[in-house]
Amino acid sequence: MFYEPKNGHGLPHSPFYAIVTPRPIGWISTRASPGDNLAPYSFFNAVADTPPQVMFAGGAKDSLANIRDTSVFAMNVVGEAMLHQMNATSARLPRGTDEFSHAGIEKAECHTINCPRVAHAPATLECRLTRIIQLLGDNFMVIGEVTGIHLRDDCLTEGRFDLTRFNPVARLGYKDYTVVRDLFAMDRPKD
Repeated sequence: MFYEPKNGHGLPHSPFYAIVTPRPIGWISTRASPGDNLAPYSFFNAVADTPPQVMFAGGAKDSLANIRDTSVFAMNVVGEAMLHQMNATSARLPRGTDEFSHAGIEKAECHTINCPRVAHAPATLECRLTRIIQLLGDNFMVIGEVTGIHLRDDCLTEGRFDLTRFNPVARLGYKDYTVVRDLFAMDRPKD
């Protein structure tokens, strides 16, 4: 099968979401005068390491409005134990609704920015906005520089951030998710 996205695919559901997988979930927390916000984004990733930078993309939602107002956000890692709470924060709620309260999630304050974070997340990246790029349609890419990193102590093993201590959740296609449980190491070829 071949199709051009502009002409449609003729299938019951778009395969695009299932092709680009697994996608890490950026659980983005923001603060604004109407209230704190927490929303999952599956179009999320790290994009640079010196200085560390991350990006997420989506429509013109509360997260974007809050970041435009404050120039900061926090990205919280989603572990398997918080899967259902993360899903609860994806509900379309009225502006100003505190998703932390709605989903029963404990907040903590960030250190380098004025923003809430998920208190028991395996890791949180505190970010300062560097750029918002309008993509095609009603889509925006938000890029931020990481200014602070929280690591939950029980997720450190022999000096390494141990994914098997919390099993990160990733988005697949359609309504599908996966949990990282199996790891393997691979050395790069020698020059």
